[in-house]
Amino acid sequence: MEQSFYLRGLLIGFLIAAPVGPIGVLCIRRTLAEGRAAGFVSGLGAATADAIYGAIAGFGLTLVSSFLLAQGDWIRLAGGLFLLFLGIKTFISRPAERAAAARGEGLLRAYLSTFFLTLTNPVTILSFTAIFAGLGLSAAAGDYLPALALILGVFCGSSLWWLLLSSGANLFRAHLSAGNLVWVNRISGVVISGFGAIALLSAAIFEW
Repeated sequence: MEQSFYLRGLLIGFLIAAPVGPIGVLCIRRTLAEGRAAGFVSGLGAATADAIYGAIAGFGLTLVSSFLLAQGDWIRLAGGLFLLFLGIKTFISRPAERAAAARGEGLLRAYLSTFFLTLTNPVTILSFTAIFAGLGLSAAAGDYLPALALILGVFCGSSLWWLLLSSGANLFRAHLSAGNLVWVNRISGVVISGFGAIALLSAAIFEW
Protein backbone atom coordinates (compact mmCIF):
# COMPACT_ATOMS: atom_id res chain seq x y z
CA MET A 1 0.00 0.00 0.00
CA GLU A 2 2.80 2.41 0.95
CA GLN A 3 4.52 1.71 -2.38
CA SER A 4 1.42 2.84 -4.24
CA PHE A 5 1.32 6.12 -2.28
CA TYR A 6 5.05 6.61 -2.87
CA LEU A 7 4.70 6.17 -6.64
CA ARG A 8 1.79 8.59 -6.81
CA GLY A 9 3.73 11.09 -4.70
CA LEU A 10 6.67 10.67 -7.07
CA LEU A 11 4.50 11.63 -10.03
CA ILE A 12 2.90 14.56 -8.19
CA GLY A 13 6.27 15.95 -7.05
CA PHE A 14 7.67 15.73 -10.57
CA LEU A 15 4.67 17.41 -12.19
CA ILE A 16 4.46 20.24 -9.64
CA ALA A 17 8.19 21.00 -9.99
CA ALA A 18 8.26 20.80 -13.80
CA PRO A 19 6.70 24.17 -14.81
CA VAL A 20 9.63 26.55 -15.32
CA GLY A 21 9.29 29.55 -13.03
CA PRO A 22 11.83 31.66 -11.14
CA ILE A 23 13.33 28.60 -9.41
CA GLY A 24 13.85 26.89 -12.76
CA VAL A 25 15.56 29.99 -14.15
CA LEU A 26 17.80 30.16 -11.08
CA CYS A 27 18.65 26.47 -11.37
CA ILE A 28 19.61 26.81 -15.05
CA ARG A 29 21.60 30.00 -14.51
CA ARG A 30 23.52 28.59 -11.53
CA THR A 31 24.28 25.41 -13.44
CA LEU A 32 25.67 27.40 -16.37
CA ALA A 33 27.66 29.76 -14.16
CA GLU A 34 28.72 27.53 -11.25
CA GLY A 35 28.28 23.93 -12.31
CA ARG A 36 25.77 21.11 -12.03
CA ALA A 37 26.16 20.74 -8.25
CA ALA A 38 25.07 24.33 -7.63
CA GLY A 39 22.08 23.94 -9.95
CA PHE A 40 20.98 20.62 -8.47
CA VAL A 41 21.35 21.80 -4.86
CA SER A 42 19.27 24.85 -5.75
CA GLY A 43 16.58 22.46 -6.94
CA LEU A 44 16.83 20.43 -3.72
CA GLY A 45 15.89 23.55 -1.77
CA ALA A 46 12.68 23.78 -3.80
CA ALA A 47 12.08 20.03 -3.43
CA THR A 48 12.36 20.31 0.35
CA ALA A 49 9.80 23.13 0.44
CA ASP A 50 7.51 21.12 -1.86
CA ALA A 51 7.76 18.19 0.56
CA ILE A 52 6.87 20.45 3.50
CA TYR A 53 3.80 21.80 1.74
CA GLY A 54 2.92 18.28 0.64
CA ALA A 55 3.20 17.16 4.27
CA ILE A 56 0.86 19.94 5.40
CA ALA A 57 -1.70 18.83 2.83
CA GLY A 58 -1.06 15.10 3.29
CA PHE A 59 -1.31 15.11 7.08
CA GLY A 60 -4.36 17.36 7.01
CA LEU A 61 -2.76 20.19 8.99
CA THR A 62 -5.59 22.61 8.28
CA LEU A 63 -4.59 25.03 11.05
CA VAL A 64 -1.13 25.53 9.56
CA SER A 65 -2.38 25.79 5.98
CA SER A 66 -5.12 28.23 6.98
CA PHE A 67 -2.58 30.46 8.73
CA LEU A 68 -0.20 30.43 5.76
CA LEU A 69 -2.98 31.21 3.31
CA ALA A 70 -4.28 33.99 5.56
CA GLN A 71 -0.81 35.55 5.59
CA GLY A 72 -0.34 34.90 1.88
CA ASP A 73 -0.10 38.58 0.91
CA TRP A 74 2.76 39.29 3.29
CA ILE A 75 4.55 36.07 2.38
CA ARG A 76 4.11 36.84 -1.32
CA LEU A 77 5.44 40.35 -0.70
CA ALA A 78 8.58 38.99 0.97
CA GLY A 79 9.09 36.54 -1.87
CA GLY A 80 8.62 39.25 -4.50
CA LEU A 81 11.16 41.54 -2.85
CA PHE A 82 13.65 38.67 -2.59
CA LEU A 83 13.13 37.81 -6.26
CA LEU A 84 13.77 41.45 -7.23
CA PHE A 85 16.95 41.42 -5.17
CA LEU A 86 18.15 38.18 -6.78
CA GLY A 87 17.19 39.42 -10.24
CA ILE A 88 19.12 42.68 -9.92
CA LYS A 89 22.09 40.88 -8.36
CA THR A 90 22.08 38.35 -11.20
CA PHE A 91 21.77 41.05 -13.88
CA ILE A 92 24.80 43.05 -12.66
CA SER A 93 27.00 40.08 -11.73
CA ARG A 94 29.99 39.41 -13.95
CA PRO A 95 30.84 35.83 -14.91
CA ALA A 96 33.97 34.43 -13.36
CA GLU A 97 36.86 33.31 -15.53
CA ARG A 98 36.18 29.77 -14.37
CA ALA A 99 33.40 28.18 -12.34
CA ALA A 100 34.02 28.21 -8.63
CA ALA A 101 34.56 24.89 -6.94
CA ALA A 102 31.47 23.51 -5.23
CA ARG A 103 31.99 24.51 -1.59
CA GLY A 104 29.74 23.88 1.37
CA GLU A 105 28.99 27.53 2.08
CA GLY A 106 28.06 28.37 -1.51
CA LEU A 107 25.92 25.26 -1.89
CA LEU A 108 24.15 25.95 1.40
CA ARG A 109 23.38 29.50 0.26
CA ALA A 110 22.00 28.17 -3.04
CA TYR A 111 19.86 25.62 -1.19
CA LEU A 112 18.46 28.10 1.33
CA SER A 113 17.61 30.75 -1.27
CA THR A 114 15.40 28.43 -3.34
CA PHE A 115 13.95 26.84 -0.20
CA PHE A 116 12.86 30.29 0.99
CA LEU A 117 11.52 31.31 -2.42
CA THR A 118 9.39 28.17 -2.73
CA LEU A 119 8.01 28.65 0.78
CA THR A 120 6.87 32.16 -0.16
CA ASN A 121 4.25 30.61 -2.45
CA PRO A 122 1.78 29.19 0.12
CA VAL A 123 -0.84 28.74 -2.60
CA THR A 124 1.15 25.58 -3.40
CA ILE A 125 -0.74 24.04 -0.48
CA LEU A 126 -3.95 24.45 -2.46
CA SER A 127 -2.36 22.66 -5.41
CA PHE A 128 -1.33 19.71 -3.26
CA THR A 129 -4.70 19.61 -1.48
CA ALA A 130 -6.60 19.66 -4.78
CA ILE A 131 -4.40 16.98 -6.35
CA PHE A 132 -4.52 14.75 -3.27
CA ALA A 133 -8.31 15.03 -3.15
CA GLY A 134 -8.66 14.48 -6.88
CA LEU A 135 -6.57 11.31 -6.77
CA GLY A 136 -8.24 10.03 -3.63
CA LEU A 137 -5.11 10.52 -1.54
CA SER A 138 -6.76 12.56 1.21
CA ALA A 139 -7.42 9.29 3.01
CA ALA A 140 -3.68 9.14 3.77
CA ALA A 141 -4.08 12.07 6.17
CA GLY A 142 -5.28 9.78 8.95
CA ASP A 143 -2.63 7.11 8.43
CA TYR A 144 1.01 8.03 9.04
CA LEU A 145 2.77 5.38 6.95
CA PRO A 146 0.93 6.08 3.67
CA ALA A 147 1.24 9.83 4.31
CA LEU A 148 4.99 9.52 4.90
CA ALA A 149 5.36 7.42 1.74
CA LEU A 150 3.42 10.07 -0.17
CA ILE A 151 5.60 12.93 1.10
CA LEU A 152 8.79 10.98 0.40
CA GLY A 153 7.53 10.40 -3.13
CA VAL A 154 6.84 14.13 -3.57
CA PHE A 155 10.38 14.98 -2.50
CA CYS A 156 11.96 12.32 -4.74
CA GLY A 157 9.81 13.28 -7.72
CA SER A 158 10.65 16.97 -7.35
CA SER A 159 14.35 16.13 -6.87
CA LEU A 160 14.29 13.99 -10.02
CA TRP A 161 13.05 16.96 -12.05
CA TRP A 162 15.82 19.22 -10.71
CA LEU A 163 18.43 16.55 -11.42
CA LEU A 164 17.22 16.29 -15.03
CA LEU A 165 17.07 20.07 -15.45
CA SER A 166 20.53 20.75 -14.00
CA SER A 167 22.04 17.85 -15.96
CA GLY A 168 20.48 19.14 -19.19
CA ALA A 169 21.72 22.68 -18.58
CA ASN A 170 25.17 21.32 -17.77
CA LEU A 171 25.43 19.86 -21.28
CA PHE A 172 25.46 23.40 -22.71
CA ARG A 173 27.88 24.78 -20.15
CA ALA A 174 31.04 23.71 -21.95
CA HIS A 175 29.97 25.61 -25.08
CA LEU A 176 29.42 28.95 -23.36
CA SER A 177 32.07 31.67 -23.40
CA ALA A 178 32.39 34.45 -20.84
CA GLY A 179 30.54 36.74 -23.26
CA ASN A 180 27.67 34.26 -23.50
CA LEU A 181 27.47 34.07 -19.71
CA VAL A 182 27.11 37.85 -19.51
CA TRP A 183 23.93 37.55 -21.56
CA VAL A 184 22.79 34.54 -19.53
CA ASN A 185 23.13 36.71 -16.40
CA ARG A 186 21.28 39.62 -17.97
CA ILE A 187 18.42 37.58 -19.38
CA SER A 188 18.10 35.57 -16.17
CA GLY A 189 18.16 38.77 -14.11
CA VAL A 190 15.37 40.31 -16.17
CA VAL A 191 13.23 37.17 -16.01
CA ILE A 192 13.72 36.70 -12.26
CA SER A 193 13.00 40.38 -11.60
CA GLY A 194 9.88 40.04 -13.75
CA PHE A 195 8.63 37.19 -11.57
CA GLY A 196 9.34 39.36 -8.53
CA ALA A 197 7.38 42.28 -9.99
CA ILE A 198 4.45 39.95 -10.74
CA ALA A 199 4.50 38.66 -7.16
CA LEU A 200 4.52 42.21 -5.77
CA LEU A 201 1.71 43.26 -8.11
CA SER A 202 -0.30 40.19 -7.11
CA ALA A 203 0.18 41.02 -3.43
CA ALA A 204 -0.90 44.62 -4.02
CA ILE A 205 -4.02 43.57 -5.96
CA PHE A 206 -5.12 41.15 -3.24
CA GLU A 207 -4.44 43.79 -0.59
CA TRP A 208 -6.74 46.26 -2.38
